Amino acid sequence: MAESREWTYQGLRGKLVARTWSGSQAPTHRVVIAHGYGEHIGRYEAVADALVRNGAVVYAVDHIGHGKSEGERVFVEDFEDIVTDLHTLDEAARKVHPDLPVVLLGHSMGGLIASRYAQRYGDTLAVLVLSSPAIGRWSAASALLAMKEIPDVPLDVTTLSRNPAVGDRYAADPLVWHGPFKRTTIASMQRAIEEVNKGPSLGDLPLLWIHGENDQLVPIEGTRLGIEHLRGDRYVERIYPGGRHELFNETNADEVIADVTAFIRTQLTAR
Repeated sequence: MAESREWTYQGLRGKLVARTWSGSQAPTHRVVIAHGYGEHIGRYEAVADALVRNGAVVYAVDHIGHGKSEGERVFVEDFEDIVTDLHTLDEAARKVHPDLPVVLLGHSMGGLIASRYAQRYGDTLAVLVLSSPAIGRWSAASALLAMKEIPDVPLDVTTLSRNPAVGDRYAADPLVWHGPFKRTTIASMQRAIEEVNKGPSLGDLPLLWIHGENDQLVPIEGTRLGIEHLRGDRYVERIYPGGRHELFNETNADEVIADVTAFIRTQLTAR
């Protein structure tokens, strides 16, 4: 397994807990991971280990209000601040590894954050990987905001993966948020989606989009609108039949991570 080190830094709205995963060999590239809504970077151990075995050193941070980081739970006033906090993480990593090409990987809400990051800081990236990203049109946001009161209903964990153990672990994880959505956060998320839609395409930045065909949390049709806006010529998509929301925790997770690492290798070699 990759060795990991936990550390902290100051974000715009509080102290953030970050983690670095590394291997015994000198890395050939750096991967930055942006996690999804309500979760934390501890859920990415297996992904980070696979990326390290592929030659990466991996950096990730619990977003404000998530996991071990400070802040009111899952409360986000402005996603631009989270993008800035992620850039601060990248700047810290760049001081340690100044010459390594950078891959940004974002899942779900983290895919939205990564998309906006690529629009703001695309010249610092070599590759972008978006996993089930909440971009383009996320109809759940409009539906939730239209409600007078957002119901306190727990997530249906069966929507995460066809592997029941994934949902069981999620439900038992004390660092995962199990409460209701917060209106301010959903409104901020909707604004961030609109900002991405209004922002520039990614030009020649290599983009890999992966999505489960049976994703009920972030339906593929809405995401495709955002992808078509962002994508350039160096673009690959992988749509997995029957796949649910968390592809890295799916029953075919080995296939998914193999596709991701192969894309990264191909694009970095092309550089």
